[in-house]
Amino acid sequence: MKKLFNIFDIIVGTINQTIAVYGMVLGVLLAFVNVVLRYVFDMSLPWAGELTNYFFIWSALFGAAYGFKQGAHISITILIERFPPAILKGFLIFANLLSIAYLLFISFLGYKLTLFLMEFEEINVDLQVPLWIPQLVIPIAFLLAAYRVFEKLVELYKTDANNIKLFSEHEAIIEEIKGEK
Repeated sequence: MKKLFNIFDIIVGTINQTIAVYGMVLGVLLAFVNVVLRYVFDMSLPWAGELTNYFFIWSALFGAAYGFKQGAHISITILIERFPPAILKGFLIFANLLSIAYLLFISFLGYKLTLFLMEFEEINVDLQVPLWIPQLVIPIAFLLAAYRVFEKLVELYKTDANNIKLFSEHEAIIEEIKGEK
């Protein structure tokens, strides 16, 4: 079972990182090219703005999905860090279950939106592609994010309550400063 999780981890991580990075790079390059065309050659690509937006949206959502694995999302722990370890672990398990439910719900709604757009055969005016194609980001990215939270939940469940360490930004900064000296 652990081997299966490792394989999924590699696949999901590769998808998240690749789309996040390439989406950002392509979005910046396309925006730059369009600005140069507009101000230097007095012309522009009419579809570039729309495609740039899609690149950034895909990049942000897949990057957010990757952030769940890295623990990069903001969490406010000022209250729960004061509880005994067993209660802290219970709160964290509950929060992860709630996150999974939310992410799966949004993924399901994104799936329904995709089917709706396919049924109506909407076409993007600027790009001339079916509108459901760029909207696929919602069900896919949120499903991958739910998987990442599930991974964290399994890890949390297996961790002894006394060994749970919450991320503290100020402690991380202090450690970074100590490392520089």
